[in-house]
Amino acid sequence: MSYDWDLIERLLLRAQECADQPYKARECGEEVAEQHRLQGEPVEGSTDHLKKVAGDLEGDLYANGYIQERPREHGGTGNNFELTERGTELLTLISRSFPDHLVFRQLLDEQGEAALLPESFDRLAERATRDRVNDRPER
Repeated sequence: MSYDWDLIERLLLRAQECADQPYKARECGEEVAEQHRLQGEPVEGSTDHLKKVAGDLEGDLYANGYIQERPREHGGTGNNFELTERGTELLTLISRSFPDHLVFRQLLDEQGEAALLPESFDRLAERATRDRVNDRPER
């Protein structure tokens, strides 16, 4: 089993941006399905399936400490989230703007269903951070 990292990236971005608005995971599923179609990529299952997966992933991201309820002083409505430190790190490492995002996504895929468990992710993220620091040229 591997996760849809494009969908997870979209869910994390939505949490980051949803101050004063409801968090709509199913809408993210629909957007990712449309993105795949526009790029000529296959959509796993149907759009409805991706919307359901997005809802399930919302629960996983919350339960594993990647997102948390957004406090009112940060634009919380009682119906939206914000990223935790772990969520910010996951978004950074899987984001298409991160140069090694495909490598990190592959490492996560190798973990199977355990990829989003805190102990698995934290270990891989620490390794990725250490490797990035060690690859920097000395000054």
